[in-house]
Amino acid sequence: MAIQLSDHFTYRKLLRFCISPIIMMVFTSIYGVIDGLFISNFVGKVPFAAINLVMPFIMILGGVGFMIGTGGSALTAKTLDEKNKTASNRYFTMMIILTVISGIALSVIGIVFMRPISRLLGQPMPCLSTV
Repeated sequence: MAIQLSDHFTYRKLLRFCISPIIMMVFTSIYGVIDGLFISNFVGKVPFAAINLVMPFIMILGGVGFMIGTGGSALTAKTLDEKNKTASNRYFTMMIILTVISGIALSVIGIVFMRPISRLLGQPMPCLSTV
């Protein structure tokens, strides 16, 4: 029984279509909670607060990565379905190059602005005072 977006969806078909992303989000959420539990219990409250301050930035970067991956793979699959292997290879290569370039650019921006962001959040980073 294949599921297609053009079909009429019953609740059973909709649940079957969406169950894998639901399971992925549940496990991702559980991972975040367990990670916070271990950090707060074994490392301390201040590192736990630091992770909670940084987490929105990490989620934004993850969202950009998901966006590139989802859109790029859909475009690649569409052109493969149209039997256009050359264009599909070009789209895939473009997606990889975009990911590498944006990863390098965001890393450099993060390293350059680490100290000002740390001061903006209220405390200078002692580990960067010798750099």
